[in-house]
Amino acid sequence: MTELSTEYEDLRKTVRDFAEQVVAPVAAEHDRDHTFPYDVVRQMGDMGLFGLPFPEEYGGMGGDYFALALALEELGRIDQSVAITLEAGVSLGAMPIFRFGTEEQKRELLPDLAAGRALAGFGLTEPGCGSDAGGTATTAKQDGDSWVINGAKQFITNSGTDITRFVTVTAVTGTRPNGGKEISTIIVPNGTPGFTVEPAYNKVGWNASDTHPLSLSDVRVPYGDLLGERGRGYSNFLSILDEGRVAIAALATGAAQGCVDECIKYAKDRKSFGRPIAEYQSVSFAIARMEARAFAARTAYYDAAAKMVAGKPFKKEASIAKMVASEAAMDNARMGTQIHGGYGFMNEYPVARHYRDSKILEVGEGTTEVQLMLIARSLGLPA
Repeated sequence: MTELSTEYEDLRKTVRDFAEQVVAPVAAEHDRDHTFPYDVVRQMGDMGLFGLPFPEEYGGMGGDYFALALALEELGRIDQSVAITLEAGVSLGAMPIFRFGTEEQKRELLPDLAAGRALAGFGLTEPGCGSDAGGTATTAKQDGDSWVINGAKQFITNSGTDITRFVTVTAVTGTRPNGGKEISTIIVPNGTPGFTVEPAYNKVGWNASDTHPLSLSDVRVPYGDLLGERGRGYSNFLSILDEGRVAIAALATGAAQGCVDECIKYAKDRKSFGRPIAEYQSVSFAIARMEARAFAARTAYYDAAAKMVAGKPFKKEASIAKMVASEAAMDNARMGTQIHGGYGFMNEYPVARHYRDSKILEVGEGTTEVQLMLIARSLGLPA
């Protein structure tokens, strides 16, 4: 997929205009004050961005995941906090309900999520485990027609906003015949007794994104809040992560391109020794390399997204795209800061925000090392 259809291109332009006219003017303020951009999120909901990949019967826009990826790229150019709010709200919050929920769960929960009136979190990571399912310590025991859940979750996006409706958590629900842990996923509504959203983290970046640790102490929810088949929780969430990696790659591509755009403007205006610094080959070549990284990242996520929407295997391509794009974002942020000199160290400049924000792209939804492991395994290599 090298050229966008008219429909995709119109969406991309619409979101770009929104990002530049609505998101950009308030991005620095929300970043500085560590405040959640409720008004921006409301407007994204009104635009239908949270419903892009969902069918109209559940309140969605009837689009696909590639449409979501395009929106994330354009938002990521301007403000990664806003972009990750959308990414997590769709791919981690609503998508598990759409993929694995019962018809009743979908009709009850998806319309508000697709409209941006509600958000949901994805409770996988714990204080003692992330990619290692065997380390899952949260437990859910059946007690009559209820689950009783105990444990803790870490680094959960969109888990503590005023519009957060629930968090889907992985929990050990039994033992498999081979002695391994049976892991299932259960919907836990916010406000359930014993379910505590702990104080927000003081993060390096993504300051306008909502992220909390969660604790669950004898949390009782109906047995019907099981999401998907019992014992399939972790494998189901892994498939959600494959899709999410394409989304993160799109966001990271936007961040990489945003640094290019800022550096072009700055290099044309900033003068050194009587000349715009864009006239110095060292600067123009550095920006050229940044553009090449963004192009490679975009090509990688377009390829992964095209395979995904066509129903073809895309696991390897998703890992490649996520790794290439996240490294492009970090490398471009570092070089963009260098080109800006002392101004690049000032938070009012977008490259400074990208420099702080981009590092987590190499960690979240599977570290670079996890992506290398998955790529190596796809090649038949031990990893």
